[in-house]
Order: sequence, then C-alpha cells, then structure tokens
Amino acid sequence: MPNTEDNTAGKPASAQPLRFFDSREKYLLFVTTTNEKWAIAQRINEELERLNPEPPALRLFDAGMGDAKVLTHVLRAMHDRFPEIPFLVAAKEISMEDVRLGLEKMADRFAEHPQMVLVITNMRYLEAPQLYPAREADQPQLKRWDIALKGKTSKHFDMQLRDLTDVVREGWQTRASEKTGNPLYVHPSMIVLYREDQKFALDAVIPDQGPMRDGYDMVICAQPYRSRQPAETKARTVLAPLAKSLNKAGRMVVVQSTGYDPGMEIVRKIWPEEDPFPTPRHDIIEALKKELGTDTGLNCCDYSDEGSLFKYQLHSLPEELSHIGTSSLLAAWNAAVYVAQMSEKNIDEAMADNQYLDATREILKRHGGLWFLNESFVVQHE
Repeated sequence: MPNTEDNTAGKPASAQPLRFFDSREKYLLFVTTTNEKWAIAQRINEELERLNPEPPALRLFDAGMGDAKVLTHVLRAMHDRFPEIPFLVAAKEISMEDVRLGLEKMADRFAEHPQMVLVITNMRYLEAPQLYPAREADQPQLKRWDIALKGKTSKHFDMQLRDLTDVVREGWQTRASEKTGNPLYVHPSMIVLYREDQKFALDAVIPDQGPMRDGYDMVICAQPYRSRQPAETKARTVLAPLAKSLNKAGRMVVVQSTGYDPGMEIVRKIWPEEDPFPTPRHDIIEALKKELGTDTGLNCCDYSDEGSLFKYQLHSLPEELSHIGTSSLLAAWNAAVYVAQMSEKNIDEAMADNQYLDATREILKRHGGLWFLNESFVVQHE
C-alpha cells in the first residue's frame, strides 16, 4: 500500500476523511484481482544476480511490507540463488492488519531457509533501516520482542507466528496526525524472529540493541509514497533516507505507477482533468540526485523504457470479456481508481449513477482486458 506515515507529531484527530487507498476491503480486492505483487517481485528479482553479499549475512530491507506478498516472492528467489547464506530481513509496516497477514506467510520461509532473521518494525523511513528511533524522546519508548521459534517444520512455526496476535496488537497501536490524518505509531516497536535451533549460528546476524550500523545489500521500495506528492518531498522524506542505508554495492529498487495504461483511461473518462501521477521517474531521479548531493557514493541508474517499464493485469477469463458481468466491471473499476489513489469522496460521487460502469465496460472491450504499467529505477552504492 502507499505510504501513510507522517513525519510530524500530532495528537489523535477526531474526524479525518477516509481515503480510498486506506480501505482494507478495496486494497484486498485489488491485490487478489491483479497480479501486481507478483510482477513487482519479478522486477526486483532481476537485481538479485547483481548482489555480492558479504559475511555474516545478506541484508534486505522492505520499505513497505504490506501483507508480504512481494516480500514472500522475493525471499523464495533469494533462497534459490543464495541457499547457504544467512539472511537478515527487515521490513517496515505501520498497519497492524498487514503485520498479522505478513507473519502468516513466513512459516514456510523459516522452514525452507533456516538461517533467517526477520525483523518487522513500525518505525518511520528516517529511522526504520537503523531499527532504532531517531528522536531521543522516542528511544526509551521502544518496544522490542525477540522471539526464538521452536521446532523444525512450517506447522510448528505457523502455530507460533499466529500466537503473536497480542504482541502485534500492543506494538502496532497508532494515532492520527492532526495535520494529515495519517497514522503515526504510539510506540516505536520491532519484532525480531529467528529459529531457536539456529540461534548460535545467527549470533552475528541478530540485530543488537541500539541503532544498526551495517547497511543493506538490497532495499525494496515499491509504491512507497502518495502519487500526488511533489518529487522533492518523495526524495527527501522517503527515498534519500532509504538510499543512505545501502552498504557498499547495495541496490535499491524503486517502483511506481505511470498512468500510461487503460486503467488511467477509465479514470479520465470520469475525471478528465485528473492528474494522479505528476512525477515520472525522471523527475524523481533528478530530485533524488539533488537531495543526495555528490559526496554519498550513490548513483541513480535510470534504465531505458524497455528495462524500466513492466505490465501487470487484472485477472480475467476469455469468456468474461465477451460478456462482461458486473463483478468483473467492479473489479476493474476498483483497480483503476485504487492505482490512481482517488479519494473516497470522489468515488462515492462517481458511483451515484452508472456512468462509471459504462466507462469501465468501454475500456475493457477496447483493450480486451485491463492492464497497468509500472516503471522502475535503481539506486546503487558504489
């Protein structure tokens, strides 16, 4: 999901408008009716062959775990390429529900790759890579749970991961920013997970108390910010802090939507003046270069369109396109306005009549389905 954190302190807000892309129901409909998460993972996996991890571990940071669909795919590919190398996998996520769903997917990963340490945190982009709060006032409030999973099978691990509900509920409480309504953590929290039978071998991999000094071999940065934010804001608050967490020869893969697809055609049918994607990758790269300066050893690798762009699509059966039912239309509409991050207010107004269904049906017939176009670029540490 797009970043919903805020970098300002604030008290709980009594009334904030619900944003469409914060809706669990609509998010889950999007991820189950499209193959975006798989497509993003495939793009990230292309970078694995360029990694050269050094002892004691390959270090990966996921800058927005969500429900861990992308992370799970990437971890499978990492094991395939580096089956004997220990992993330190750190993942940032503010949503309590996503942390729960993400943990449910990890039992098989611990079974297949025993020497893995998984850390999940709710901290901000500025502090999450170091696994330690940046503000001095927050440091005594840090909640940390070190959990050694017993057993050797995915069944054993699954049972223990599901038992972490109370831990997640305690650590992932949020409050709303008065300024933006975005969720902020009540307490900075982190869960550190590893197999008990591998604790000795992983001693140098398990993060110590205090800020982590070692950088990451790879940072996953997929759809990490609000699409309408200025390029300078995206670079300053999200991308620059993450890029600076790379170790020597580390790589950060950035993925964002383009709007050059049939999904955007649906949006423009209803909102002709809407511009949800004002900062293409070239603008982001220029803003990031300016933010990083020249003394960081970080380079932005902007591939050609052939290397940068990749598609994902709405799942549909051939027979569904000859007679498009209401369920297919609603799934397509949901995907189009979700990607465009349209507000709940705009959605409700548009759905007051059937114009949105007519527009969606027209675009589906014209293109023989619905697909979207993402773009990517890489930040590399020399």
